[in-house]
Amino acid sequence: QVQLVESGGGVVQAGGSLRLSCAASGRTLSGYIMGWFRQAPGKEREFVGAHRRRGDTTYYADSVKGRFTISRDNGNNMVYLQMNSLKPEDTAVYYCAAAGTRFSFGPLPTRESAYDYWGQGTQVTVSS
Repeated sequence: QVQLVESGGGVVQAGGSLRLSCAASGRTLSGYIMGWFRQAPGKEREFVGAHRRRGDTTYYADSVKGRFTISRDNGNNMVYLQMNSLKPEDTAVYYCAAAGTRFSFGPLPTRESAYDYWGQGTQVTVSS
């Protein structure tokens, strides 16, 4: 089992930055694909980005590409989502998630069903 806890959310003005953290316990994250998702009020949860340690591979949704960056600190079992140039439409609850080693090769998973473990989410509000 992997337990994930997000932190770092808050209120920021448009154009600002936030860094979300995801702390894992239970197992080392080194073999997992780590994903970030978000859910805005009244909308379905959507994929934000994913990272695979093998090859330091990342993939981002078009809506955040060039503004958001996923990184890892494997020694501390942490994953981060650096969010720059934030827009009001980035307002959502952000979730980190872990997918198992079956995705060690090939495209990074973007569907929720591919991820086995989820955090409780952290709220990000971007004011205009």
